[in-house]
Amino acid sequence: MTAERYAVEHETRYAYTAPVSQSWQLARLTPRALPWQTLVSHSLQIDPIADECHDAADSFGNSVTHFGLHGAHRLLRVRMQCIVDVDERPAPKAAQDTTWEAVREGLRDASPADRLVVARMTEPTPLVPLSEGARVYAAASLAAGRPWLAAVDDLMHRIHADFEFDPGATTVSTSVDEVLHQKRGVCQDFAHLMLACLREHGLPARYVSGYLLTDPAPGQPRLMGVDASHAWVAAWSPAHGWVEFDPTNDQRADRRYITLAWGADFADVVPLRGVILGGGTQEMEVSVSVIPQR
Repeated sequence: MTAERYAVEHETRYAYTAPVSQSWQLARLTPRALPWQTLVSHSLQIDPIADECHDAADSFGNSVTHFGLHGAHRLLRVRMQCIVDVDERPAPKAAQDTTWEAVREGLRDASPADRLVVARMTEPTPLVPLSEGARVYAAASLAAGRPWLAAVDDLMHRIHADFEFDPGATTVSTSVDEVLHQKRGVCQDFAHLMLACLREHGLPARYVSGYLLTDPAPGQPRLMGVDASHAWVAAWSPAHGWVEFDPTNDQRADRRYITLAWGADFADVVPLRGVILGGGTQEMEVSVSVIPQR
């Protein structure tokens, strides 16, 4: 089957009420090269033109563009354009009957290359701290002896069914426990909740950011979380490898999902973040488009 090809444009615009004299920024705006994903072309346009700029990989292997602006400016515009091919992810490996408890107990059996990576993805973070509420919520999916894949699928289904997509309900700082209480949020919140649920039971999982094709197939509903960077979860078992789950849309990732970056939580994959001197107050606008090319 031919890979799907997409043209992606991601533009972030900051307008300041006073001049910014110095700006240092980190941009995670280069889609990852993966066995099922090929970056055909990529450009990053920075306006005003950056006085310094270089690329480097972070500790998760994401490509990060570091740039600085050293002249006064009231507007910053960062525009990423790329062409990317996305094929089918590998199907989960055999051993569908591996229990979730066996996954938890089997982390020591991971390959040396995987061991530190997966162990890191079981630890709490500032945005996904320990949560007794998440542990209790997840327990209904993680019944004793249940196969790992079925358990994680069920957790994804329940989050989708129990929580309402509501862009006005949360902010980037809304906690997992707040989301559990109000039962509404956006893709970032549902990904953080799913991470907390899995990690509370000792299961490795990471936060994935990227893009999701906006246009639904004829007769299908429009997917949620596609007007900006989307977020989902990748969970790991030694028998299945990394499997990607989208609790916002109740499905596993397929050829419509373009992977930009991954980390332990949203803070590790923010598309654009930095420090400025001056600027007064600021307004930010973000626009994303994903257009099939064939």
